[in-house]
Parts: sequence; C-alpha cells; structure tokens
Amino acid sequence: MRVSVGIAVTLLVALSIGVSTFVVHSLWWTTARENSRMLAAEINSQIANTVRIEVGLTLRSAEAAWAAVRTIFVQNVIATRQADKREFVFLSQLQAQPNISWIIFGWSDGNFFAAHRLGDGGLEMIEIDDEIRDRMLRTDRYIFIPGDIQFEEREFTPTTFDPREHAWFGNSIGRSTPDWIEARDLPGTQKTVYAFAGPVDVNRTRQGVLAVVIETDRLSRFLGTLRPGEFGAAFILDADGNVIAAPDPNADEITPARMGEGNLYEVAKMSGEQLLGKTATPATMNSTTRIVNDGVPYAVALTPLGFYGWRVATVIPESAFLSGIDKTLVDLIYVLIGVVIVATGLAIWLVRTVVARPLARIVEDLSKVERFDIEQIARRPSRLSELSNLSAATANMAAGLSAFRKYVPTDLVRMLVAEGIETQPGGDMKVISVLFCDVAGFTGLSEKLGPKIVQLMEPFFDAASSAIARHDGTIDKFMGDAVMAFWGAPRRDVNHAENACRAALDLVAAVAEADIKDDTGTPLGIRIGLNSGEALVGNIGSEQRLNYTAIGDVVNVASRLEGTNKAYGTSILIGPETRRAAGDTIIVRELDTLAVFGRTGGLVIYELIAMADTLEGPQAWVLAYEEGLRHYRNRRFDKAIAAFETADEARGGDPASAIMTKRASTFQTKPPPSDWMGVAIADTK
Repeated sequence: MRVSVGIAVTLLVALSIGVSTFVVHSLWWTTARENSRMLAAEINSQIANTVRIEVGLTLRSAEAAWAAVRTIFVQNVIATRQADKREFVFLSQLQAQPNISWIIFGWSDGNFFAAHRLGDGGLEMIEIDDEIRDRMLRTDRYIFIPGDIQFEEREFTPTTFDPREHAWFGNSIGRSTPDWIEARDLPGTQKTVYAFAGPVDVNRTRQGVLAVVIETDRLSRFLGTLRPGEFGAAFILDADGNVIAAPDPNADEITPARMGEGNLYEVAKMSGEQLLGKTATPATMNSTTRIVNDGVPYAVALTPLGFYGWRVATVIPESAFLSGIDKTLVDLIYVLIGVVIVATGLAIWLVRTVVARPLARIVEDLSKVERFDIEQIARRPSRLSELSNLSAATANMAAGLSAFRKYVPTDLVRMLVAEGIETQPGGDMKVISVLFCDVAGFTGLSEKLGPKIVQLMEPFFDAASSAIARHDGTIDKFMGDAVMAFWGAPRRDVNHAENACRAALDLVAAVAEADIKDDTGTPLGIRIGLNSGEALVGNIGSEQRLNYTAIGDVVNVASRLEGTNKAYGTSILIGPETRRAAGDTIIVRELDTLAVFGRTGGLVIYELIAMADTLEGPQAWVLAYEEGLRHYRNRRFDKAIAAFETADEARGGDPASAIMTKRASTFQTKPPPSDWMGVAIADTK
C-alpha cells in the first residue's frame, strides 16, 4: 500500500508537535529546584573547563606558530624579505592552525607584511613596502580550494599605516622574549585583537617583530557550539567586565560576532559591570550571583581563565530548572517519558525507512545527473507513490542524457550551469584566447584510409581534450581533424593567454609522446594557431539549436595562423595580442609580418617556443633569426641571408630560416618596390 508524501509528512509533524509540546510542558514542571542548582553548578564547571581548554589551545597554537616561523627565519631557511617563500610559510601556518587569524611581520624600516584569514573560505596577503606604488597597501585575496588556494584579486589602497607606531611593535622591538599584548588598528580592521609578539634576530641582527594574532570572533564561534543548559549561554569578559566574546556559530574574521543581541547578552554585560567593573570588590570578582533582567531571574557564574584577566560567564535562566509540580505527577511523567521514547523511535524509523532513505538515493541520482555521471542510475523502489514516480522520471532522464552526452562537451555544460548562463540566443563581448589545431596532411590521410581514419584520430582527440582541460580551456568543437578551443569564457580567466600557450605546448608534447603514426609509420604532425582579443561569446544560433561558441576577428585570425604554420614549417604560431597578454611567461621568436587572408594590414606573428619557466633565456638561433629579420625589413638582404643561415645551422635545420633565406635571395636579384614594408602576403586561408 502506497501513501502520499503529504500524508506521511503531515502525520509526522502532528506527532512531533504533540509529543514535543507534551514533553516540554511535563519536563518544565518536574524539574526540582535543588536539582537545578546542582545541575547549574555542574554545567558551569564543565563549560568553564571547556572554555579554559579552548583558550589554552588557542594561545598555545599561536605561540607554537610564532616559534615555528621564528625558527625558519633565525635558521636562515628563508630570509624575512624573501616574499614568495615567506608567503608560503605564513599560509601553511594559517592552514595548520585554524584558531589563528593573523601572522604579521613588521620591519624596523616601517615595511609590513601580514597573512590574514578571511573566515573558512579564503585569506588575504597584505604588504606595505617602499617599492610598492608609493608605499600603497597591496592586498592579494585568495580563496581556498581542495588542497590548494586560488588567487582572486589584487587591490592597492593608500595607507598611512606604520607598524612602528603601534604597541605590538614598539613594545616588542626592544625585548629579548615574546609576550602577549593587546593590539588595535591592524590594516583594514578596527577590532581589538591579541598578539603574541616578539623580535626576530638573524645573524645577531634584529630584523623586526613577528606577531601571531588571535581574534575573539573565533572564540565567539567556539562559544556558539556550547549550550549551558537548555536555554543558557557562555560569554567571555575582559578584566574590566566588558563582553569580548559572545556565542555566535557563524562568527569569524569577516563576520563579527553578534554583540548586544538577546537577554542573555544583557545579563552577561550586567554581571560584568557588577562583579568586575569599577565598583567591584575582590570578594565579588570570582563568584556566582543571581541577576534579574526584565523580571526574569538568571543564574550567573564567573570563572577566571588565567589570561589577561579574562573570565568565562555562564548565564542560565532559572526558569530552565524550576519545578513546581506535585509528587503525584511523578508516575505520570515516567509514563510520558516512555511514550516519548517509543513515539520518537517510531517516528525516526518511519522517516528513515519510508522517506529519508528513498529521498537520499534519489538526491544522489540527481547529483549524478548534474555531473553527467549517469551510467549507474536505476529506479529506486519506494512505498510512497510520489517518490516512486520521481525515481522513475530520474532514471528516464538519465537514459536520455546518456546518449546526448556523447555529442555535447560535458565540461562545457557543467561550466555553463555553474556560471548561470541561460540557454537562449545571445552573447557578450569578452577578452579571450582562441586556439585552432589540426593535423598536417589530414586530407590525404582521409582519402587513403577511409573509415580507418577514425581509429587513427581518436588518440589525437584524446590528447587534445586532456591538454585543453588541464589548463582550464573550453573545447568549442571538433571539425574533422581540427579542434577549436578558447580561454576566458564562460569562466573568467585573467591568465587566459598564458594558459592557452601552456595547453598548446602540452598538446604538441602529448601528440609526440603518444607516438601517433599514420598507416606508413610516419609520426602525426599538428599545427596550432593562437590569438587573443575581444570576441562575441555566448549562445549562437536559433531557439531550436544553440552552440556556445565565440565569433569575431580574433577567431578568424587564430584560424589563419593555424594554416600559416604550413608556409613556415612551424608548429605553433601566435598573434601579437597573445604575445602581449602572455608577456614574460613565454619564449617566442618574432617570425614575420604577415597580411593574413581576408585581412588588410600587416600582422606581426610569433612562433611559440616554450614557457619561460621551462627554458632559460632566448636560444642563440632565435636571436640570430630575429637579427636576420631586422636586416630583412631594412633591405639589408646580404646580412639578412647570413643571419638566417646562422639560425638554420644553429638549430640544426630551421624551415622558417630557409624560407626567409630564399625570400631575401630573391629580393637581392629583384629588389622590392619602394613602398615595400616587409609584409608578406598570405594567399591561403
């Protein structure tokens, strides 16, 4: 017999409300006053010990982090000014010690560096240095991703912050040992924090002050996990009786604890003023008291924490422990407790068996559909008709998508969904990098091999897909033997040109490593064109059929560059915008100035040689070739020929140098016209 989800949930809610109301009412009347006092004392002791342990762990973790970083500096493992490695050390300490909010270092010349946790989701690196934009404050923000961090943005702001003007620096620079100090006005925050600060000496030379900082918002978050009694709360007070940490499970470095909310906070504040304020006496500074707020009595206990005069205050409404019921109701309470236990067990069994487990399985299946992992989705039987129908619909949808996914790039669909791009015609102008890649001699191969060409091309497409995906590219389409991909959309990528260059080099290396050969045993050769610039990116097509793609001149030029490889005997050609955007991350040689097919004006083209982090400096043959290119453009054809021949010999055979040598030799015998600008004409697409 099947029942609807509505009936099952209604019965469950009605049962829960009825039982809960009855149980709460009964328990309130059966709590004895004497037992309430004992319970309050026990809860206070447990909470105080728990908070004391947490504060101790927090302080020790900060001191341990300070000692670890200081040791790294003192032992000269890294220098205090060694920015990249210093950032890694500070970051590793923040990741290893979740209670630490800041690690900061101030130099005696007024320079400053800090790593600051931004809640559980990210962090920021803050630096003030004489060499940074007229001593502006540079802030680099990162987000946490599994096993790593990802750069998000950089910001420069004017600042007058000087660590030497603050107590944590001034009180520590002349000391020989570290100590705790209350600090204020760190960059970007007005919070009062607590720093374990001390000097750092390297080779008997004082470098500056290292400080590890904790924020009380982290303690507020911990207090939010505690529950003294059913309606109570725990707070931390400073030596003057001010509330510095209040329960808030969402508090962190970017979400301050909610102060001043609720009656419990007001009671904690009143207890601090009465027991620790200016009118307090030594006899009242460690006691338990009763405070009435708005007519409601509360039991408040203060316990020292042994740090900066802090105390933990547990606030519990007396109403949570009152009892006034007659002894004759005790037997009834026992019966009601038994009923509650049975009803709760029955409700839990019903929900888990009839609703929770089937729903969890269906949710799991839907999550697989969202990820396009749909091979193992099957119907989930259920006694509830709605859940059974929902499972059947999910299985039918998975069966349809199973065939559909072979024709649509799965990663592209995932990104479009994640970016919230609507499936309707339209697009936006975006700065992207476009890659075209095809196989040399594919036309002849396809005519010779016929259907067998599919088996030959499969390893090539696998290598192309892996290289593009590895560097965050979007595969647009496969066209015969060609692949089109782009970077910078749908997900924004500030390093789109660099990533495209890395993918192109990886693709060439992957094809060579795969040792893909045609039917004669000849290794398969590929040609790649890269170009960057503004293009229209979006859903191009009609309401009935859409293709998420990029169109525009930048795409056309990339396609022309791919074909131009054939004329120069190169593998990867890039346009000037890609060269500019990638900057010093790549090593190239300026190949020629070319008027590509269908475009007026000359376009400086470059051959991509390698990434800068894999090759040290320009190669001798590249320098020789570019010298020859300068002579060639200035009509010094004899010197150009000599330089090109040098490049050809230095490389051990360079088709481009041979082509330019031949062209220069032709101009020796038949000089170009007077208006010749050194621009070559591409007469093919």
